[in-house]
Amino acid sequence: MPKDKVLSLLGIAQKAGRVVSGEFSVEKAVKEGKACLVLVAKDASDNTKKMFRNMCSYYEVPVYVHSEKETLGHCIGKQFRASLAVTDVGFANALKKQLSED
Repeated sequence: MPKDKVLSLLGIAQKAGRVVSGEFSVEKAVKEGKACLVLVAKDASDNTKKMFRNMCSYYEVPVYVHSEKETLGHCIGKQFRASLAVTDVGFANALKKQLSED
């Protein structure tokens, strides 16, 4: 159930316009201080995971590895997505709570 809850929250956040997806857009959101939480797909390349871990560590943004690219993309109504950023504090806190229960 928790995985479904995470994906449901991402879908709701997307409809509210609070999700940024794609490597370039997520990187931009983190560097501009707009990202409250970053999700990276489990099947993303090691370089992508490392880049986001390092960047998020530097900018003090929580980063989680969750689901596969296809699942992340599908839950926000798009194609494959290796990375997502949530730009709303409320959604980010709800997602952190669900992700910590996994």
